Amino acid sequence: MKGPLQVVWFKRDLRIADHKPLLEASRLGAVLPLYVVEPHYWQQNDCSGRQWQFCSESLLELRLSLARLGQPLVVRCGQVEQVLERAHNQFGIAGLWSHEETGNAFTYARDLRVAAWARRHSIKWHEFAQFGVIRGLKNRKGWARRWEGRMAEMLTPPPERLIPLEGIEIGEIPSAHGLGLEPDLLPRRQHGGSREAVQLLSSFLTERSRRYQADISSPITAATSCSRLSPHLSWGTLSLREVVQLTRKRCLCFADSPAERSWSRSLQRFDNRLHWHCHFIQKLESKPSLEYQELYSGRFVQRSSNEKRLEAWALGRTGLPFVDACMRSLIATGWLNFRMRAMLISVASYQLLLPWRESGMHLARLFIDYEPGIHWSQCQMQSGTTGNKTVRIYNPLKQGLDHDLSGNFIRRWLPELRRVPAVYLHQPWTMDPQTQDRVGCVIGSSYPKPIVSFAKPAKPLNPAQLNLFCL
Repeated sequence: MKGPLQVVWFKRDLRIADHKPLLEASRLGAVLPLYVVEPHYWQQNDCSGRQWQFCSESLLELRLSLARLGQPLVVRCGQVEQVLERAHNQFGIAGLWSHEETGNAFTYARDLRVAAWARRHSIKWHEFAQFGVIRGLKNRKGWARRWEGRMAEMLTPPPERLIPLEGIEIGEIPSAHGLGLEPDLLPRRQHGGSREAVQLLSSFLTERSRRYQADISSPITAATSCSRLSPHLSWGTLSLREVVQLTRKRCLCFADSPAERSWSRSLQRFDNRLHWHCHFIQKLESKPSLEYQELYSGRFVQRSSNEKRLEAWALGRTGLPFVDACMRSLIATGWLNFRMRAMLISVASYQLLLPWRESGMHLARLFIDYEPGIHWSQCQMQSGTTGNKTVRIYNPLKQGLDHDLSGNFIRRWLPELRRVPAVYLHQPWTMDPQTQDRVGCVIGSSYPKPIVSFAKPAKPLNPAQLNLFCL
């Protein structure tokens, strides 16, 4: 091919709809749509094979979508600045286009290197906001208004056509094994790609959201009544702005329908959650150290590493049935509803006295929808390290009775407890030996004894300085 290229660097924005960098770059001539697989990134402690499987499915669909426009996605492996250097030497890069990214420490450092590379070569890097997150924000004054402004912007259509590029190999999308990752092929995992995202959004707005407000707290009902869009928002197979606009459009359908008032309230609550999505990512954007450094250095409880407790918690073998069921569900599916995520962190931090970074890193690998800004903000909030004087402590027994009174969720994910009578199911260690023998569940053998007393979370070191909000 002849003439310089506009490089559109896809990161966590794996779509062609509402992708302003792609449209703007295409107006200037030939576009090289590029995704760089970074082996060093995928070896970070918060990355996993299940995340890569979702990402690779999304890349494959993106490649096909771009091919229909005229030029398929080009995939390269290596460090981004080195890949760009080779492309620049071969073709000449006139401009670099991408969305902003608020990721982990690795992507932050990588973006700094790419910016330095672009400056050295006098190549303008055009970055566009993907969410309502604002770069260089001094304070939160007016943030909500600016968020609303961004969400109200017109959706960007895909380019009508991309100029086909000659002499460029599109490259293979590597396997998880090729990146040194466990394949982690989960039969119940959500699948990547924009088509899947659009179908989920449609079914949520037209059917599943009816009971969203009532069902989001229980892991049983939340699996259906929640939008399940979180991995698609995290990997960018769907635009947040599109979700906000279609949600509000759907709300208008109920404006003159008193009978559907509760459905409208459910959608309004979901709309609020979309606002909070950016609120938490903004925290990491404004303070990147949030990922690894406590926001508040004054400790409420003493925590220390304990491999035995961490392993029991991570495998769903704490002896606390509802906690273990939630963890095993997450291990099997890659998803868990918000309240149960908070409970898992709370138990790790207050009952097991584990450092939030250790428990948080394990959860990050399990979540297909891992979004660093949301995840690490929540890890600190649920561990009481944000400086907020109200400390939330989840009682796992109460949570189980509130959200799985029948025990169906526990029985589904803990087969060793399926024959345990309902009266003992949430506290199986209270069974007498004869009952244990009769139902074939010996505590300490078939199922572990509680690793700690669930009823006694650690007492704060300075209780006079804070309010305890027990859930």
